Amino acid sequence: MTRIIISGGGTGGHIFPAIAIANALKAIEPNIEILFIGAKGRMEMEKVPAAGYKIQGLWISGLQRRVTWKNLSFPFKVISSLVMADRILAKFKPDVVIGVGGYASGPTLRIAVRRKIPALIQEQNSYPGITNKLLGGKVDKICVAYEGMERFFPAGKIILTGNPVRQDIITPGNNTEALEHFQLNKEKKVVLIIGGSLGAGTINKSVLHYLYHQDEQDNFQLLWQTGKYHYNSIKSNQKILNREDVHVHPFIDRMDLAYTAADIIISRAGAIAISELCIIGKPVILIPSPNVAEDHQTKNAEALKRKSAALMLKDQDAVEKLFGLVKSLAADNGLQNDLSKHIKTMALPESASKIAKETMKLIRKKE
Repeated sequence: MTRIIISGGGTGGHIFPAIAIANALKAIEPNIEILFIGAKGRMEMEKVPAAGYKIQGLWISGLQRRVTWKNLSFPFKVISSLVMADRILAKFKPDVVIGVGGYASGPTLRIAVRRKIPALIQEQNSYPGITNKLLGGKVDKICVAYEGMERFFPAGKIILTGNPVRQDIITPGNNTEALEHFQLNKEKKVVLIIGGSLGAGTINKSVLHYLYHQDEQDNFQLLWQTGKYHYNSIKSNQKILNREDVHVHPFIDRMDLAYTAADIIISRAGAIAISELCIIGKPVILIPSPNVAEDHQTKNAEALKRKSAALMLKDQDAVEKLFGLVKSLAADNGLQNDLSKHIKTMALPESASKIAKETMKLIRKKE
């Protein structure tokens, strides 16, 4: 029986693509055995079993960029994770190991390389992290989502596959159903605001700033995912209560319908978010988070901006400038059409299937 390990996680941006790859592998070979390796205490330990897959956890976390006592335990966590990853690989005997990014991915891939097990990296961002750059020369294949990655990895190992996205995103929903689902006004344009599953403080502040300084109602309505930590305080805000043009949700389960309803989208610039937005093909304003390793969200957003596929606003400018940009974009149908046309050219909708096929090639090559 074919055995594959998929390692990584930490955020939905790593976990859901990993599950998509696993599902694509199962579609090719239903009897395949797949084991996930994640980080103890992180969300993959809950989400992966919910998707029907087994997972084992490593005692690992990221190195804090600020000076903190938590960094004292980091070397011990790395050593512990390498030892545990070695035990798991020795027992499971995988034919291939896939690293999708996140804390657990590094130790698992290092052990795979050491044991001469075929290994594949799925690099989501336009600017890879340190771990993937170090491992790039040692693994067998590197599946990427952006062109020009030869700057970081050996050209002969790179395959442009794109990032796997949720299957329900790929097929457009029904617009009437979408508007009814969120109780939206069909006479007004819809501005969808998403800051990630946990929300984004700056984006939420920008919306509140707009609502407090709004002289008159504009001809658009807001469909706003605040994140669960911000929801209660925002929902009870006097500027939000009883407003028919502001629809507030802690988390949007039916993102397929939210994307369908949207005329304009405001989003962070995480790799998976951008991959979804390219497939959706709506006009987008990207506000990269400044609080991520290697500032990769800014680099992701700049990759789209260079192709006139999205507008970009710095996090530090968002509160004052975001809704001025929204208003001008909402009034400019020509710019909306151009952004939509250009971002669609960057879509790679069959990513999970492509990565699964490249994985199976490594197994056949090994045999």
